[in-house]
Amino acid sequence: MWNITEADASSSYVVIDANTGRLLEGSDPNAALPIASLTKVWTAITVLDNVSLDEEITISNAAASQEGSSLYLKAGEVWTVESLLYGLLLHSGNDAAYALAEYTGGSIEGFTKLMNEKIELAGLKNSHFTNPSGLHHEDHFASAIDLANMFRLAMQNEAFAKIASAKSYSPKERSVTWKNKHKLLHYNESAIAGKTGYTKAAGRTLVTFFEEDGKKVIVVTLNQSNDWNTHSSLAANIFKTYDNVKVVEKGKYRLLDKQVIEVKKDYFLLLNKEERDATKNILIIPRKSSAKKPYFWNVTINNEVALKFNVKKID
Repeated sequence: MWNITEADASSSYVVIDANTGRLLEGSDPNAALPIASLTKVWTAITVLDNVSLDEEITISNAAASQEGSSLYLKAGEVWTVESLLYGLLLHSGNDAAYALAEYTGGSIEGFTKLMNEKIELAGLKNSHFTNPSGLHHEDHFASAIDLANMFRLAMQNEAFAKIASAKSYSPKERSVTWKNKHKLLHYNESAIAGKTGYTKAAGRTLVTFFEEDGKKVIVVTLNQSNDWNTHSSLAANIFKTYDNVKVVEKGKYRLLDKQVIEVKKDYFLLLNKEERDATKNILIIPRKSSAKKPYFWNVTINNEVALKFNVKKID
């Protein structure tokens, strides 16, 4: 599928099920690597967790003078959070990242603390950020699997999903139109949302959310030179070889001891042919059960947990 070249020796990639976060394919998924502007995915969702889209930000001298990719913001200008988020995700403005971080966290240090606390709460093990833009720093890194799950969590936020999937945007503050730098969104019908990144240290980095026939996957590549073709190829292969299978059906279930539990929605997994035959449902009952204490429903594939959720017994 993807042959790592000598130039891409410190490379990594993953494809995950966008509904569950399950790893479907990958190489060195947990390797902590520089990620460039893919950082801005977490910047955006950290901002959205703390401030409103219609709040206004006065651009500081420090924000206006940021190096790298820029919206060419000027000190003293007033922009809404919403417009800056579009500039952040579509046009990868480092000045927008700085302005949003200053406003949301009170300072860059305060904001990166929020980012790292959110990483810990999300259970991501191989990521740490020192700035909101992705400019290179030896203590600024993430793994491909962490980044894929960052994007999965971010896409659950309606405002983020709308912005990250926009092909272009014209802010009210200026007579300009930003075109989304993620090329696949413009010519691959299955590519729904994504973010690009590049620094000399990180190489080319890319995350893409694909959807086709109800199947949803997220692809991340770190330091991969042929990333556009790689993402399209990886997603197409998953859509061809995996089916969206209902593994747990909504309803009430009577146990052997006549207790009744209720599953409140259908659950699906992307499974290939071999995995279908290796899938099992296991209900784990606490030793001291009560009406308030949940049972645990696990779906395993080859004895490894692929999906788990809580269920409660009903009277």
